[in-house]
Amino acid sequence: MQVRSIVQAFSISVLSAAALVACGGGNGIGPGKPVTPPGQGPVKPVEEATPVSFTLEKIGGYETGVFGKSAAEIPAFDTASRRAFVVNAQSGKVDVLELTDPAKPVRVGELASESVLAGSEINSVAVHGGIVAVAIQAKPKTANGRVAFYQAADLSLLSHVEVGAQPDMLTFTPDGRRVLTANEGEPSDDYQTDPEGSVSIIHIDNVKTPVVRTADFSAFNGRESELRKKGVRIFGPNANAARDFEPEYVALSADGKTAWATLQENNALAIIDVDAAKVLDVVPFGYKDHGVAGKGIDASDTDLKADIRTWPGVLGMYLPDAIAAYQAGGRTYLVTANEGDARAWGEGDAAYWGDGVVPGDASKGFVEEFRAKHLINAKGWGGRAGDDLPPQLNALAKGGLLNPATFAYCGAAAGTPGACRDDDKLGRLTVSWTQGYQTHADGSPVLYTSKGVQDPAGDRLMYDQLYAYGARSFSIWNDKGEQVWDSGDAIEQFFASDACKLGASRTIPCKDFFNSNHEAGGSLDNRSDNKGPEPEGVVVGKIGSKHFAFIGLERMGGVLAYDITNPSAPQFVDYLNTREDWTTKDPSTVQAGDLGPEGLAFIPAAQSPNGKPLLLVGNEVSGSTTVMQLNLQY
Repeated sequence: MQVRSIVQAFSISVLSAAALVACGGGNGIGPGKPVTPPGQGPVKPVEEATPVSFTLEKIGGYETGVFGKSAAEIPAFDTASRRAFVVNAQSGKVDVLELTDPAKPVRVGELASESVLAGSEINSVAVHGGIVAVAIQAKPKTANGRVAFYQAADLSLLSHVEVGAQPDMLTFTPDGRRVLTANEGEPSDDYQTDPEGSVSIIHIDNVKTPVVRTADFSAFNGRESELRKKGVRIFGPNANAARDFEPEYVALSADGKTAWATLQENNALAIIDVDAAKVLDVVPFGYKDHGVAGKGIDASDTDLKADIRTWPGVLGMYLPDAIAAYQAGGRTYLVTANEGDARAWGEGDAAYWGDGVVPGDASKGFVEEFRAKHLINAKGWGGRAGDDLPPQLNALAKGGLLNPATFAYCGAAAGTPGACRDDDKLGRLTVSWTQGYQTHADGSPVLYTSKGVQDPAGDRLMYDQLYAYGARSFSIWNDKGEQVWDSGDAIEQFFASDACKLGASRTIPCKDFFNSNHEAGGSLDNRSDNKGPEPEGVVVGKIGSKHFAFIGLERMGGVLAYDITNPSAPQFVDYLNTREDWTTKDPSTVQAGDLGPEGLAFIPAAQSPNGKPLLLVGNEVSGSTTVMQLNLQY
């Protein structure tokens, strides 16, 4: 979508939003089910009117008072008790907020996992029919985790069960009979222990005696070469497919029979048969061509302005975090927030980097990020030794070259990157050194001399493309993982336009703080060299006959709302960013508002405490939970 269409949609009247989710009763023992009056058939739900338009408004919020420590991340809501459950990663617990008056949330308790698993912390929360499920990470995180079930009304523990390593997200099936967890299985910081990723499927027909089945990736071991050729990133040190795959987020079909899990670092999607607890396929998301009109990026953080251009040879790795599913025209579609996330372990260990004299120790970690100007320095990358030169990269060669066949447009020639390396061009862009260079059939690098001449005795890699993190967009895919639509550069274009305004009163020009960081003030253009606005969270909902997506932007902040009823032609609806202070260098010292959206939960009008659709947003940097109201127009 071009900037003109997003601005027109903003300027005209804006389309509609939100979601109607099935709501059950619940006896506190099993998942809630619709109540049928004696002697009658099932009650037909009242059809909800479809709004013409809406605006987002902040009507309330809860402040933990803890800044920059992820004190508010993932929210969930229970209709019957009118309670919100918000993961507080700083405390490792879940804050329980009374939401009877959504304008005035009140903390009434907490859920802690210490009694379930000593030294543990809670990563995620989900609610269905009065039952609260929490994902519990063990200490160390490489050990198997737990999922615990609580009664929403009185916070009593009902049961718990063992799942895979590092359960990082969980969700109920639409009927409430099963819970799925994305067991991310990240490695230890030194990458010496790397558990397998998996998706656990927990049957809770009797929530007091849950039964677990696990969909793992062992069937893909031995197929790594085939998967890499398809475009699946498998690149962790000494990793097979099962260890390298790290499920991040799970979405479900309307019938609960199929699940889709984002494998974020692998830039891939796992398709899972829920009944069989089996991974059917792993498909690549592919790459976004930033050289195509409408898909450009601002690649530099040094010019302190929006400068969105196309860059042939630069490919964006979607690497989505959150995923959500919805139905349209009888098919299931998937919405992804294309955050981008690198493998970066051992960053804090000086032994990993070395000191410039003693080489870095590759057994102490693995970092795939490297700034383009260092990667393609004509002098080689030895000058970064002891600073940020990954030892695994240094073992491959002594420097990198840009292929003039691709990058001549910005000055690359044999043996020199030319102006491509300049800070106002591609020099500042953070890329992955693990791909883009020429390789032989066995995966080993094709070597060149420093003059750009192919030579088996050479010590330079030849980069045909540069791979950047995240696509600075959200996308819609069909149920096979084929892209139907992508927002292109519309998000950055919107932030650079006069139509975009910040603050609850919408008076602050977005372009004055384009691509700002969420932990600092006065940081115009700060994130342009690395993932831009960083879409991270997404939730999909329905009002009347329309579906809407709400996308949380981690760095720039705020929530975008789109009408996605037509998957191939989404339309911009609204944007609200309730960060108020953008200039104080350390925003923790002032009442800066809401910074760093992480997770979102939609509450349809039929389940809302005030009868109006609401959106809960957990803000990890400000440690606040925002209550937004959708003011519908008919």
